[in-house]
Amino acid sequence: MEHRSSGLRRLVRELAKFGAVGGAGVLVNLGVFNLVRHVSGLPVVRASIIATVVAIVFNYVGFRYWTYRDRDKSGRTKELSLFLFFSVIGLVIENGVLYLATYGFGWDTPLQSNVFKFIGIGVATLFRFWSYRTWVFRAMPAGEAVTGAGPLLEQSILEQESRAPRSKPRQRVP
Repeated sequence: MEHRSSGLRRLVRELAKFGAVGGAGVLVNLGVFNLVRHVSGLPVVRASIIATVVAIVFNYVGFRYWTYRDRDKSGRTKELSLFLFFSVIGLVIENGVLYLATYGFGWDTPLQSNVFKFIGIGVATLFRFWSYRTWVFRAMPAGEAVTGAGPLLEQSILEQESRAPRSKPRQRVP
């Protein structure tokens, strides 16, 4: 039972970190989207794609160095390739919702564009969370985690011993 609750706590902590990085990424995404749309005059979906790409870069840094910093780091090229692959699928989902609203239904006011951009981000986030944790930032196998922890524990013990005040050895009285 205790194992289950610790697994649930880890998942909740992971969701919270994913949500914090993702929330900041949403703000970056929407901010860049509105800036590009109003400054450049690009069509809605093109401005959205640019904003999504900026948010993808922002999110990778946040996920790799904060949310999933404890995950396996041995295959960074593979990790980045998978991250980009799944991010592009998320980009298509996110911007597909905006495209459908804009060109399918003619909902193109700034408010409508932001609402459907936000809805697209939400739908794509569900896919991204599943794919990132399942395929990209994979947990280290238990054996490797234990093997990797041994030297760290040894070093920690040695550091603690070196900091401990030296006291005279106590004499044993029979």
